[in-house]
Amino acid sequence: MSAKMLSFVSVPQAQPPKRQAAERRADFNEIYEDFAREQAATQASRCSQCGVPFCSVHCPLGNNIPDWLMLTAEGRLEEAYAVSQATNTFPEICGRICPQDRLCEGNCVIEKGFESVTIGAVERYITDTAFENGWVQPAMPVEELDSSVGIIGAGPAGLAAAERLRAAGHRVHVYDRHDRVGGLLIYGIPGFKLEKDIVARRQALLEEQGVLFHLKQGIGSGKGEITLDELRRRHDAVLIATGVYKAREIGGPGSGLGGIVAALDYLTTSNRRSLGDVVPEGELDAKDRDVVVIGGGDTAMDCVRTAIRQGARSVKCLYRRDRANMPGSVREVKNAEEEGVEFVWLAAPEGFLGDGTVTGVRAQRMRLGLPDASGRQSIEPEPDGLFTIKADLVIKALGFDPEPLPEMWKADDLKVSRWGTVQVERTTFETSIPGVFAAGDIVRGASLVVWAIRDGRDAAAQIDRTIRERALSPSCVAAE
Repeated sequence: MSAKMLSFVSVPQAQPPKRQAAERRADFNEIYEDFAREQAATQASRCSQCGVPFCSVHCPLGNNIPDWLMLTAEGRLEEAYAVSQATNTFPEICGRICPQDRLCEGNCVIEKGFESVTIGAVERYITDTAFENGWVQPAMPVEELDSSVGIIGAGPAGLAAAERLRAAGHRVHVYDRHDRVGGLLIYGIPGFKLEKDIVARRQALLEEQGVLFHLKQGIGSGKGEITLDELRRRHDAVLIATGVYKAREIGGPGSGLGGIVAALDYLTTSNRRSLGDVVPEGELDAKDRDVVVIGGGDTAMDCVRTAIRQGARSVKCLYRRDRANMPGSVREVKNAEEEGVEFVWLAAPEGFLGDGTVTGVRAQRMRLGLPDASGRQSIEPEPDGLFTIKADLVIKALGFDPEPLPEMWKADDLKVSRWGTVQVERTTFETSIPGVFAAGDIVRGASLVVWAIRDGRDAAAQIDRTIRERALSPSCVAAE
């Protein structure tokens, strides 16, 4: 083992420099700076190089974290990047947006006594340094194959699959209904967590690799759309990687009032404005408004922090459980509080007040009860616990469900679960339609970007294997 490691007993944990709250409230730039070289090496040296690396075990990608931490501590950054990118298609993105406190860092073996290694910040530093030094190159195929794959969706799952399939030698075409590559990386995640030139930089590498993008291209039977059957005729295999975009609705009296909007609509409009697009003014702008965001996940955190930057008069986050039971990143909650967000814990909306447009949220105070079947504490209303919060913009951040793809695409033979997710054979990622595969949130439901990357890579490996086996089958050989 390197003599530079195991310094956690003498070196305290340190995060990269973070801009002051007053400064970062004024723009949508990322709030963290990169480590300096010496800081990155010092923080990486805190790794205990344990025999069973729980950081890797709890990383969806199985990243070889102790290895690239040791290489960083030794100053061998090009090798550290080579190890990092071997398992992760987009390490610079994961280093920025992964909830490390719930994954790798939250399971670091030194966490309890000495605070975890700052894995995410070092991961970001390694890849940013690699880009600066020209070490990041497209994964060009060793051989060109006479086969092509069509991918529906240019989000993280689709892009990860595209990179792996193109590296294997297949021609890859990615179809997306939006006008930019990235999916939620562009339109769902605010710039203060992920600046958009980071995504554009990866797009350029994929294009250099030979991946072809067909943007503003819907799938279906409408005007200008391509049917799923046509894609099947064009390509040897098709991968569905659309993600999930349908907002979960909220009921109760007044839920149809104006000024109650879906989180993704709100975030997309804000991101488009930051990208320089012309967007309508009004309902989806928080400037000078009293904002209430309903929900406790990372999307809710994105919404409250966006509203602060838009100049809201007040921003409150309403969540039915307490801080300890909140599904969102602890780090994001802390950043939001620093920026001026008020959290209203143990409170659930009962209805909405207003005449045509919302003026307030009628909420019920809750208390935690006994654990339910999942082990999570149930919630029950407090007696006489009704109260009202002033609001003229309410943002629903309650999660996402799949869009009804069989109906939208006129593909009745595409089987979905009772939740609307596409059903696949778990080991091959193949759907009920031969030659059509699916991966990412459209299969597992709304989840993390890092899981979408994992699914995209795994699906690509299965598609590559299927195409190669089909080419070698007796019927194909006889036909030749």
